[in-house]
Amino acid sequence: MSSQPQVGWIGLGNMGNPMSRRLIEAGYPVAVYNRSKDKEEALRASGATTADSPAALVQQADVVFLMVSDDQAVRDLFTGPQGLLEAQASGKLLVNMSTVSPGISEEMAKLSQEKGHTYLDAPVSGSVKQAETGQLVVMVGGDEPAFQQAQPLFEHLGKLALLLGPIGSGNRAKLAINTLLGFYTQGLAETLLFAQQHGLKLEDMQTIIANGAMGNVYSKIKGEAIMGENFQAAFALKHLAKDLRLAKAEGLNTPLGAVVHDTFQQAEPALGDEDVIAIIKHLHRD
Repeated sequence: MSSQPQVGWIGLGNMGNPMSRRLIEAGYPVAVYNRSKDKEEALRASGATTADSPAALVQQADVVFLMVSDDQAVRDLFTGPQGLLEAQASGKLLVNMSTVSPGISEEMAKLSQEKGHTYLDAPVSGSVKQAETGQLVVMVGGDEPAFQQAQPLFEHLGKLALLLGPIGSGNRAKLAINTLLGFYTQGLAETLLFAQQHGLKLEDMQTIIANGAMGNVYSKIKGEAIMGENFQAAFALKHLAKDLRLAKAEGLNTPLGAVVHDTFQQAEPALGDEDVIAIIKHLHRD
């Protein structure tokens, strides 16, 4: 075990918690930092150590993973007081798994390089269940040596990790796949609403979808959530609304892209903390 790299993890939300836990269970020494200290305690009970700040974390870790909410959170963790780049350290691998803009990755990669660190953007496709079972897809931007260094860790987090190109490529791929998520989420909601408006049972529509070419795990899970009126967030609507804003800023201007972007922006104020499939409630009101 002593030959394994010391891992640092920042951000213990719905995804970061099970992902960091998988590395602990794989035998890696893991230190964690989270602004909400109660979330650190759950990982401490599983064998993690804790750090008082990002700067303290990067001093003791060889590889640091981040999974936080947005560009500003990333910037604060890198350049704020006691941030990652404020530490007297160099030669670390900093892996940003947050869903953020390509621009923030390009900016933080440049600053990291100036401090002697290496940076990868490595957002993931998948939700909590895939994080718990190591079935995520990891989309990576950066250079080959850094990717190879991180690959043994990625293998515990996901079923596939792909190096897609230079810094920012992983972020662009994530915005693309989450745009498709937006299409599919709204499409499923509209399909079930249309059927319901014409007197069809949701259970019957679920059976039809599941047994046809359009059936998949996502439609099963989200269809069941609709039928059970379970809108507790596995992936909060506000996060998809944010991702669609980022995609629009990167040039998303297709007809479907414009529609799904606008729908989720309109729904966010009332439904942002609920699951993405709560979009059906917004559409039903309209």
